[in-house]
Amino acid sequence: MPKNPDAEKNNPCLKEQELSYKCLDKNNYDREKCEIFFQNYKNCKDFWNRVKSERKWKGIKPYLPDVSEREGIKAAYMATKPPKDKS
Repeated sequence: MPKNPDAEKNNPCLKEQELSYKCLDKNNYDREKCEIFFQNYKNCKDFWNRVKSERKWKGIKPYLPDVSEREGIKAAYMATKPPKDKS
């Protein structure tokens, strides 16, 4: 549980951030070993920044969706995302 009760509300990538920190702790702060966690956190931040920007442009408030709405937004995005080429 985060120390700040509003942490999840204000940071949709809290889980990814905490996993990055945990990896660093586990690997004696060797950033190279945690690169995948950093990339995942960056992808998360990029995604939610796009969501906020789009909502702002459309005049939807709050710009950052409520915690209860986020899973639905991610699911809708994943349903429309083209599959990765496995070759």
